[in-house]
Amino acid sequence: MKISANEIRVGNVLEYNSKLWIVTKTQHVQPGKGGAFMQTEMKELKGGQKLNERFRSADVVEKVFLEERPFQFLYRDGDYLHFMDQSTYDQIQLPADLVGDSVAFLADGMIATICLYENEPISVELPQTVVLEIVDSEPVVKGQTAASSYKPAVLSNGVKIMVPQHIEAGTMVVVDTSNASYVEKAK
Repeated sequence: MKISANEIRVGNVLEYNSKLWIVTKTQHVQPGKGGAFMQTEMKELKGGQKLNERFRSADVVEKVFLEERPFQFLYRDGDYLHFMDQSTYDQIQLPADLVGDSVAFLADGMIATICLYENEPISVELPQTVVLEIVDSEPVVKGQTAASSYKPAVLSNGVKIMVPQHIEAGTMVVVDTSNASYVEKAK
């Protein structure tokens, strides 16, 4: 399936230069001069070779059709993650680097989408957002809430993020799993 370069997302599998590549990082760049482009970091599925590629907004790339199935995360065993297929109850073991930097957001019982190409797991997609507790942050300073400034905070899973000044320890927040960024205060 052909997609625009602007539609490339982390976890997508692209056919590029007659090889299958999984997108591990993306950054949409709009330089002051010239057209916008998508800077991507990709990893070859078979050999593990890495490639940094720049696609112009007008470029079209081939996204490989993948079978996506829900799997429940069971536990982590060293460098491996164990999942259970929600339809067949079969268990599989995958290397943690298949999830990438988002592995810190995996929680017991979480439902993740595993993408399969010819029945071979090639990527793991976590839910877009998760709700976590702030366990440590700088205290709220009166008068700083009017400006849109951010301060560092530590989540219950140990990940450090930037949050608005009014967020304090003990607050539940919604976090984007793709880039570990604050979205909003949980309701």
